[in-house]
Amino acid sequence: MPADLAVIGLGHLGLPLAQAATAASLVTVGYDPDPHTVAELRAGRLPAEDGGTLTAAELRRMLATGFRATTEDAELGRVRTAAICAPTRLGENRALDLGAVEDAARALAARLRPHTTVLLESAVHPGATENVVRPLLEEGSGLRAGRDFHLAYCPGRADPGNRDRGVTRVPKVVGGLTPACTEAAAAFYGRFCEKIVRARGPREAETVRMWETNYRHVNIALANEMAVFCHDIGVDLWDVVRCAETKPFGFQAFRPGPGVGGHGTPIDPNYLSYQGRSLGYPLRMVELAQEVNGRMPRYITQRCAALLNEHGKSARGARVLLLGVGYKADIGDQEGSPAREIACRLMELGAQIGFHDPYVPQWRVLGRPVPRVDCLYEAAAVADLTVLLQHHRTYDLQGLAVKAQLLLDTRGASPAGAAHRL
Repeated sequence: MPADLAVIGLGHLGLPLAQAATAASLVTVGYDPDPHTVAELRAGRLPAEDGGTLTAAELRRMLATGFRATTEDAELGRVRTAAICAPTRLGENRALDLGAVEDAARALAARLRPHTTVLLESAVHPGATENVVRPLLEEGSGLRAGRDFHLAYCPGRADPGNRDRGVTRVPKVVGGLTPACTEAAAAFYGRFCEKIVRARGPREAETVRMWETNYRHVNIALANEMAVFCHDIGVDLWDVVRCAETKPFGFQAFRPGPGVGGHGTPIDPNYLSYQGRSLGYPLRMVELAQEVNGRMPRYITQRCAALLNEHGKSARGARVLLLGVGYKADIGDQEGSPAREIACRLMELGAQIGFHDPYVPQWRVLGRPVPRVDCLYEAAAVADLTVLLQHHRTYDLQGLAVKAQLLLDTRGASPAGAAHRL
């Protein structure tokens, strides 16, 4: 019996999509080339690197209602719809590495049947659906996109850890190779998504993803620049944010932090390596935002050293406790988290690093395990400096500020005057 959906790539995009489809009674199979990921999912365990995409209870419900994870690409030949959710990351020269997307397209192409709807959700450059995925599917299958099978780009809009913004509740943008492709994609997502937004085509849908990601990075960069500026002139940045966000027009509050992580990689279309060309000019705002956000871990390290020095201590030999090492609050996903660079820089200064994170049982930096503390308040009382990198809901910052010898809050979450804030 054919499945309704095959999700190719069971990571931060694929698992929520599979969960939403399964909950809507769609027969769903998940394909991933990594045997470890598949084995963990089959056993009802979330892979350690999953970091909060799903809960264990949600995974168990998926399995109980028929979801299957597999490494066998033969399963891809028995589906009506296939969604490519393979991961993409920045490779050398800041170009997106589409290797996993290409591998997924080849695996699907070998099994592709006529009338299948193929959806691409991975983060890609504008033009990748037509110039990268389409040729691989057509060459491997002998079928033609738009005539023998439907092809569309539908940007993933995952917000891990946010139960109010799951796949079904966030409007789904779809852009097909042809109008029929767009309608096929809209019909599929319409079975479990509350709202469908039709783009003119795949390039427009791809650019939606690029714009959304770059918008986040540019505005966080402005917040980070303001944080440094306000500290230098003695202004309480967090009070500025509190007041400014009351403006009901022309302003959206973004908050600074120790750096920007996550799977939403800022994309500069100047680096279109898969086409073997560039536009000849960068998006200057994107480049500058990347530069500003990339400086924050170094700035946080400098603030740590300065705080220790102000209290008569040297960074060398200081005991520093890092709280929250994932890239986002209330999840353990460490993709792009600034915590690792901050820990590396503190180690280079001679500090002794420990960490606490309720979602991360083990953490390694520079190939070495970092000691994990179990008794948070006791550890903060002993540490020369405690640094809040992520404000997990489980943290009582009022109590922590009382116990810690020195507390640097990079998230502005502690009460005014209770800690040193970014």
